[in-house]
Amino acid sequence: MHWSRKELKNRAKQVLRTTYWKAFLVSLLLAIISGGIPSCSWNSDNGSSLNLSNLHTDFGDISDGIGVLILIFIIIVAIVIGLFAAAFNIFVLAPFKVNMHQYFKQASQGEADLNYLLYVFGKGRYMGAVAGMFWSALLNFLWYLLLIIPGIVKSYAYSMVPYILGDNPTIGRKRAVQLSNQMTRGHKWRMFVLDLSFIGWFLLGTLALGVGVLFVLPYYNSTKAELYVVLRQQALYDGRSTPEELNLPLS
Repeated sequence: MHWSRKELKNRAKQVLRTTYWKAFLVSLLLAIISGGIPSCSWNSDNGSSLNLSNLHTDFGDISDGIGVLILIFIIIVAIVIGLFAAAFNIFVLAPFKVNMHQYFKQASQGEADLNYLLYVFGKGRYMGAVAGMFWSALLNFLWYLLLIIPGIVKSYAYSMVPYILGDNPTIGRKRAVQLSNQMTRGHKWRMFVLDLSFIGWFLLGTLALGVGVLFVLPYYNSTKAELYVVLRQQALYDGRSTPEELNLPLS
């Protein structure tokens, strides 16, 4: 099935004509929860950062007992913070991304309901969404360990996983990744070019201290949802999936 950037963007614009501020709210929430909004930066001048060059004068001789205990305490705190951040990403941020993608996908079908922001947090959907998102992120991370380019390619291959989990959170982590791979096969380069086509918009958004980017995100997210709808229809046509597997009404 052929698709074009212009066609997807025109569909997104049609959806946003009546749902823009809802889409803006969803995009804003995701930006906030994922740290996408620039926050106040701290530097060594205000005393909020640790100057490693002054480690000796701050803690004394690191060889004495107090210095060692302080260093161990800092390491433990860093580990705890890292584990908390990882858990937050796995159990909160990742499911919310599924919810966000579900909202934009449903909005493209004429159902712009903000209740989708809580979509996977109930009725047996949560753990399936968590497992699917974690599995795809883990696989993508492993690819990045090899080389940057394979990691980028696989990020496009797995990019449909949140939408698939939105359609069917119980589809299974391996099947969600497999189906996303199949959907994006032969489309990755065009998907990359689609993303590049938004660079101008995002650059304009940064002119207002980055705040303007938030007003572009609904357009970008809506366009990507339109892409999924097209790729899903192609997968159904090719027999790679079925309406039953994706919880779609039989036509």
